[in-house]
Amino acid sequence: MDESSRLWDICHVLKSSISGLENYSSAGSNIATSLDGFHHLNPEVSHQVIRAINICQREILGLEEENKSMVETRIQSLSQSLNQNISLESKLNEYKGFRGVLYAMRRVNSLLLMILLSGVSYCWSSSCFDHQECEGNLTCGSSFMVSMARLQQKVANEIDNSNVEPGILLHEFQEAKAAMEELKVELERMVVYEEEFDIQEKVEKLKSCFGLLKCGVENLIGKVDDFFDEIVEGRKKLLDMCSDK
Repeated sequence: MDESSRLWDICHVLKSSISGLENYSSAGSNIATSLDGFHHLNPEVSHQVIRAINICQREILGLEEENKSMVETRIQSLSQSLNQNISLESKLNEYKGFRGVLYAMRRVNSLLLMILLSGVSYCWSSSCFDHQECEGNLTCGSSFMVSMARLQQKVANEIDNSNVEPGILLHEFQEAKAAMEELKVELERMVVYEEEFDIQEKVEKLKSCFGLLKCGVENLIGKVDDFFDEIVEGRKKLLDMCSDK
């Protein structure tokens, strides 16, 4: 029951984070849609669009701060479960058979959930994915232990090489943010020089990026909802088993 409660809490954090991304996706899509058919904008209209973009950007900063607080206060146990300074190999040897499988699956779940949380909620650094079990040696231990250490190391390397500031790491989200900033810079040029520039290419890029973000967010919402249903069903089965006993 403790494990299902932990997963339930994590799902609530994920659902809240994904909801924020959904709102951001809708706002960005609305900006792109409002520019449909405009190959050129005058400075006055540019001012209006820049204000809408500024509101979007402020909201996402607030969302990242809110997500950071949630992750730090509610997901600490997940991070500890993933990176606790114990030997995975000895633990798996201690718990043979079914108990060993359950323990191994919990470790896998913890890692995959940490990756998902870092993508849609908040990631402060690659230290979230320290692979302490093998102490940097990817040839030690069982194949399960080695595979898990490799995945942790790969995720940590991707974070270090991405040059993205702490926050939401989702690729589609980062691309949408960049596309919005590019459009904003172009609009600010119009205002400064009081001239009209062709912005159609940047508008199309914005529409494409937010379209991909929206699609990804909708898929995540469906997966998390399914996970909620599985947790409820699992708890019901466990209660039935206890009652029968």
